[in-house]
Amino acid sequence: MAIAAGDKAPDFALKNQHGETVRLSDFRGEKNVVLLFYPFAFTGVCTGELCALRDNLPTFANDEVQLLAVSNDAPFSLRVFAEQEGLDYPLLSDFWPHGETSRAYGVFDEEKGCALRGTFIIDKEGVVRWTIVNGLPDARDLNEYTKALAAL
Repeated sequence: MAIAAGDKAPDFALKNQHGETVRLSDFRGEKNVVLLFYPFAFTGVCTGELCALRDNLPTFANDEVQLLAVSNDAPFSLRVFAEQEGLDYPLLSDFWPHGETSRAYGVFDEEKGCALRGTFIIDKEGVVRWTIVNGLPDARDLNEYTKALAAL
């Protein structure tokens, strides 16, 4: 079961597409975080969602908000994916230990070996303020993120 609004967001340390370690706690007291889990790079729905975020990036990555996208792909795959699609925000690898962060947020599909489409909006104090979890084939609505961010 996914963590809920009002829960403290589990901290993590994951490598981005450039091999740099990114921690959720790096943003505490500084920025709200849109934490987005997606199944796999290079797949149709995932590519569509991540490119839609790219096309609306000022809403999701600015002085007040940091976008972090997490999949169970290896960092090397994420780098190629980011370069191919022009994704300039952090793509984080939950590859090893496989799915550890996805499990901590309750969005890891054990049968498929990947994360579900879970989104968590986390405030500057590290508390989850809004969440949605969609099934693997179901794209998310970016307008819902915008509304949730505006409510912070």
